[in-house]
Amino acid sequence: MSKVAILAKLTALEGKRDELIAVLSAQVDLVSDEAGTLVYALHTETSDEVTVWFYELYADSDALAFHGGTDNMKALGPKIKGLVAGRPEIKFLNPINAKGL
Repeated sequence: MSKVAILAKLTALEGKRDELIAVLSAQVDLVSDEAGTLVYALHTETSDEVTVWFYELYADSDALAFHGGTDNMKALGPKIKGLVAGRPEIKFLNPINAKGL
């Protein structure tokens, strides 16, 4: 499986998670036309009111590079500034076996 996955954790500033979710939800809509972006899923943490997660799956490393270089991604940082407590924590994953992927 040559696919590439990312798990990204964003921590919202206290009381800002709903605003962060609104910005990130709009980002999901912008990514919908990227052919190599297979899954771009936004989640909230059930055990707290500040954590937001993204699970991302790309067809290959070229698709991930394309995604990272889009104008939408370049514009995201300024949009979430003031909503997050620091930089996102990002883990790169190698999918091995999965149902539905």
